[in-house]
Amino acid sequence: MHISTYKLTKNKLIPSLKILKKEFDIKEKKFKDIYKIGRTHLQDATPMTLGQEFGGFSQMIDNSLEYINLSLSSIKFLSQGGTAVGTGINSHPKFAKKISQQISNKVGYKFYEAKNHFESQSSKDAIVNLSGSLKTCSTSLMKIANDIRWLGSGPRCGFGEIILPSIQPGSSIMPGKVNPVLAEALTQVCAQVIGNDLTITIAGQSGNFQLNVMMPVMAHNIMESIEILSTSTKAFAVDCIKGIKADKQKCENYIDDSLAMCTSLAPIIGYNNAAEIAKKAYATGKTVRQIVNENKILSKEKSDKILNPKTMVKPSL
Repeated sequence: MHISTYKLTKNKLIPSLKILKKEFDIKEKKFKDIYKIGRTHLQDATPMTLGQEFGGFSQMIDNSLEYINLSLSSIKFLSQGGTAVGTGINSHPKFAKKISQQISNKVGYKFYEAKNHFESQSSKDAIVNLSGSLKTCSTSLMKIANDIRWLGSGPRCGFGEIILPSIQPGSSIMPGKVNPVLAEALTQVCAQVIGNDLTITIAGQSGNFQLNVMMPVMAHNIMESIEILSTSTKAFAVDCIKGIKADKQKCENYIDDSLAMCTSLAPIIGYNNAAEIAKKAYATGKTVRQIVNENKILSKEKSDKILNPKTMVKPSL
């Protein structure tokens, strides 16, 4: 179980995640000058760049790679040689060390004898830990996939800040409809991995006395999780993220319409005055900029400078 999961993770999952991170890195640079509105609590927030948003996605994948690699360090220890209960009865004293060396030579990855055979046979914490890192990765991937779906929603009545590549016709009754199928597929895979992790957790605590008898279900679930995450992540990267385009005009329109633009006014005219401008803009259907200019709260030159989204996407006072 340790050997197969280690190889599968190293040879399939990690390369797939690196491909996804690379695509996010490309989009981070490509969209660095696309200004858009941020959102917190599902409400309008201050501006950011689309590149910054994709940069956040990239860092989430980088974190997952770090967690997975860290969890693999404990997978490299093998229980072979403990025989029945961990004592090593009926085996050569050097068998455990020698078999680990032979496996390392054959597989191409370095494996070691378990530090304690009584622990390694009754406890499968290393697999539980690896599964936990896959669950964490799935949590991030599900968040990313859902954000991508929302950002690409529309095409006319949703957010529509990004344009997703057309993979397949989305409806047999609505012509021209295109659904975010790869993002939807990835969210379902993530749900499965999270479910698999619960099974592995329950199986992991079932190591009664000197042997965990639920290793078969642990092996099945951990390898399924690695396989489906590898496949879906690569497909999401190559067939979805790679082809994403930005709708620059729509992003700019949302910024102009957002009441959150008042945030940059607060240090200049005070919080209460900025809040009043937001209320007026909302009540009249006008933009914050229009209210400021019409009421001559600031000179046009100063309001243009303060309400410029380019000055609001990095630390400033």
